[in-house]
Amino acid sequence: MVKEDALNELKKLLKGKTLESAEEPRNNLEMDSLQDIGKDKIEPLKEAIRELESLIESRTKLSKQVLTEAEAIKMDINNFISNTSSGRRIEDPAFLRDQLALKQKQVDVSELQLKEKIDCWKDVTNLKKELRERKKELKERESRIEMLNRIMEK
Repeated sequence: MVKEDALNELKKLLKGKTLESAEEPRNNLEMDSLQDIGKDKIEPLKEAIRELESLIESRTKLSKQVLTEAEAIKMDINNFISNTSSGRRIEDPAFLRDQLALKQKQVDVSELQLKEKIDCWKDVTNLKKELRERKKELKERESRIEMLNRIMEK
């Protein structure tokens, strides 16, 4: 009895429809579901890629800013040395000690610049490596989704 009721209900639903048209909504629903699942996985990857590109740009910009400021500090020290040495005697031990200390500061700033260049290079290299990995993952996911879409169309 239950089987007959279910069969009658199914006949009412399918009245005037072919088998292909009855399956069509299900396939469209499945296609939409697969595309939604794919978008859920792809959008975060695209966002991560945009964020990594932004981080690379920001790190490069920060490094340039640090190097420019360090260069300005070295220039200020050099100008100060030039201005103070004009009226003082070279034999004065305090003057020589001060000059030597200022020259050491210039060397320290130059070392800081070199360290910053190396650190920036390392940071950007690591970010680019991660960016390449994310782009590869995105490409793989997009190709899988495309393949699934082709399979579902058949």
